[in-house]
Amino acid sequence: MAGTQPGWELGGGAEAGKQSGSVPTADARRTIRLIGAWTLLALGPRSRKLGRELADLAGDPQLIWDLREVGRLDDAGAVLLWRAWGRKKPAGLELRPEQEMVFEHLAGVKEARPAVAPLGLAAPLILIGRWLDVVVGHMHGLLLLIGQLALDLIEIIVHPTRIPWKEISANLYRTGSQALGITALVGFLIGVVLSYLSAKQLHLFGADVFIVNLLGIAVIRELGPVLAAILVAGRSGSAMTAQLGVMRVTQELDAMTVMGIPHGRRLILPKAIALAIAMPLLILWTSTMALAGGMLAAEYETGLSHTYFIDSLRSAVPIANYWLGLGKGVVFGLLIALIACHFGLRIRPNTESLGRGVTASVVSAITIVILADAIFAIVFSNVGIVQ
Repeated sequence: MAGTQPGWELGGGAEAGKQSGSVPTADARRTIRLIGAWTLLALGPRSRKLGRELADLAGDPQLIWDLREVGRLDDAGAVLLWRAWGRKKPAGLELRPEQEMVFEHLAGVKEARPAVAPLGLAAPLILIGRWLDVVVGHMHGLLLLIGQLALDLIEIIVHPTRIPWKEISANLYRTGSQALGITALVGFLIGVVLSYLSAKQLHLFGADVFIVNLLGIAVIRELGPVLAAILVAGRSGSAMTAQLGVMRVTQELDAMTVMGIPHGRRLILPKAIALAIAMPLLILWTSTMALAGGMLAAEYETGLSHTYFIDSLRSAVPIANYWLGLGKGVVFGLLIALIACHFGLRIRPNTESLGRGVTASVVSAITIVILADAIFAIVFSNVGIVQ
């Protein structure tokens, strides 16, 4: 089998044989001489057949393997031979120096073994333990991030000249100004839907005028903050995670570390401050658009004029609800920024990790926002509610 095609020849004693689909018999001290190119391209679909034939030949411990006439040998050919030999070099082996290096490397690689699924009652306990380990790891990372953010805030308060104004301004524009369109559209449509459905139910009891109370409390206290936070988490939070992830992939974060530029002050602090400022304003904007949509739908469905709607809104919704919504905005903004930066800094320098990190960041941010809103609802259940 000459040329570039991979093959082998058997020789030794009084007779010699060539590969012909079966293994020829020979004397005790036989020599198998490999020829041709043992590469992935040359092996092609014949790799399995050659592997089985070589494994049969490797059963003879007295066989001498001669690879010196192999034209080309890549990883695929070397692994094929290595597995045929039982993952160890045979006693009789003749190699060129560059081939020796390939097999020395294979000898130092441990074979990956598939994980065995736990059986019995231990399986759910092991899964719960692994899940808790991941959760504790993320909580530890977030606590470190919060501590670093607090130290950076103290430093810029003590030294105002170190405030990164340009970074804060750029993040405020991206997370706040550029999000006005989508938040206005979604808020307006949610207000229309909520008003239309509420009007249908209230009309059955002759309580059409109470649609102002229902919309005011629901939108200003709950829907406005949560809706704006979910939109910002999906839009701006994912962008922050992707930005830090790309910087990790392109080794920009490593370059900043080498130059002595702190990540917290230049990357995390501006994002947290910008979202803490932008979120209350976005909540106010989203709630206004939702109430506008609800007011138009109520006027069309029940005949309530917009003048009556605006005048009744001031008495139906206590001012404490406005402050509660704005306070939620500050907390939600900080949470979204911290979670986005946390997952962005944990991304490994590969594209697959980048995709997983962005997805985990958005899902975690939305979950934490809803959890925080539930805590707000329980703690401030008696605030801003007319008895």
